Amino acid sequence: MFPEDASYVEKEAYFREKVTLYPVSCEPLANGRSDIQWLDAVLAGGAKIVQLRDKFSDDLALYRKALIFREKTRDAGALFIVNNRVDIALLVKADGVHLGNTDLPAREVRKLAPQLLIGVSCNRPEQAATAKERGASYFNIGPLYQTETKKNLTPFLGPDGVKTFSSLCDLPFTVMGGIKLEHVQELAAYGVRRIAVVTALTQAEDIAAETRRWIAAIDRASS
Repeated sequence: MFPEDASYVEKEAYFREKVTLYPVSCEPLANGRSDIQWLDAVLAGGAKIVQLRDKFSDDLALYRKALIFREKTRDAGALFIVNNRVDIALLVKADGVHLGNTDLPAREVRKLAPQLLIGVSCNRPEQAATAKERGASYFNIGPLYQTETKKNLTPFLGPDGVKTFSSLCDLPFTVMGGIKLEHVQELAAYGVRRIAVVTALTQAEDIAAETRRWIAAIDRASS
């Protein structure tokens, strides 16, 4: 079990050392299954981190959902990240928050919440180059390939984007966007160790089994 009172340093080390697959929720793309059902399945599959991404619930519903996520991830020994909503992350004592390019500035969130892991999305080189000075704990590179969740965001960066972006910042990074199992081996050759996925899991027939399959594939490719 991951300790409830873990320090920022301990959470950051856990992220660096333990996280490989980074599941991100998306209830509208989960074939009728709830975010809580998805959560139970990815944790059963061995996920070491989860991100709650909910753009549709009202504040009270999101708060209540996040409380459940916090309880279940704590029991499972997994990190819990909230997408966008710094207020919700703080209220439920999440481990971190992930910020997009139109969300609150990471630099200001770091001042407010020094204990939070902060992830930032990067789809331009200058965003990766400044991630550390902006207070990020990790940065995400993407989208790499065409994806349902980022339809209006281009260009798609591809594996070469990983090489470019990762050379600009020494923070740990994740990659995201249209990634399939068959991409894992190729991405590992570019130094990828952590892959964030949405529909690869939300649309899987057996989410727990698919989570295990992805973790095993990343472990094999990285060894």
